[in-house]
Amino acid sequence: MDESLQTVNLGYAVPSVEQRNRVLRNTYWLLALSMVPTVLGAWIGVSSGFMATMGVGMSFIVFMVGAFGFIYAIEKTKNSAAGVPVLLGFTFFMGLMLSRLIGHVLGFANGTALIMVAFAGTGATFLGMATLSSLIKRDLSTMGKFLYIGAIMLLVAIIANIFLQSSALFVTIAVLMVGIFSAFIVYDLKRVRNGEETNYISATLNIYLDLYNIFQALLSLLGFAGSRD
Repeated sequence: MDESLQTVNLGYAVPSVEQRNRVLRNTYWLLALSMVPTVLGAWIGVSSGFMATMGVGMSFIVFMVGAFGFIYAIEKTKNSAAGVPVLLGFTFFMGLMLSRLIGHVLGFANGTALIMVAFAGTGATFLGMATLSSLIKRDLSTMGKFLYIGAIMLLVAIIANIFLQSSALFVTIAVLMVGIFSAFIVYDLKRVRNGEETNYISATLNIYLDLYNIFQALLSLLGFAGSRD
């Protein structure tokens, strides 16, 4: 048996500690790099007003089709040289989709400050959850099932609120989104640390989506509070 693999009680081999740390480092580097096209996409979207011309329903459809299309393409190319460019293209698209919310918040007198607060809050959440993932020793595989169910329920609630336009449901969704995707960060990083996720492109995709949703939820909450002032 390859000495770089360690056999565990579950009956399958997992990468060595060195290999797992390499995947984690590559994930962090690619995650940091993915912020560049995200910011670029958001800047172009805000500057051009492209997303502002779409209705809420149409922008949601474009978002869902584009996001799932890119995710499918990333999974198909993650083991090839095209994997990183496709992922970065996806993050540019996600930044473009985020520009509608950013443009709305920038319309407030303290809009720039609200965006910085949301960014700082997302960063603090990531640091906290990343630290927690390194401290937890128990297996979190069962938690993943509940998190995925929660994410699906959130998606259903988001679709419903497009028609209901309920402020109370909007706030509830945003708060739950922060909680669920914060837990997802712990779960996704734990999978890398345990050797369950060995592809750094897939790992980056998962954690990027966690951070994206947390930032979007925090900014939505701050924007909602700002609109009430």
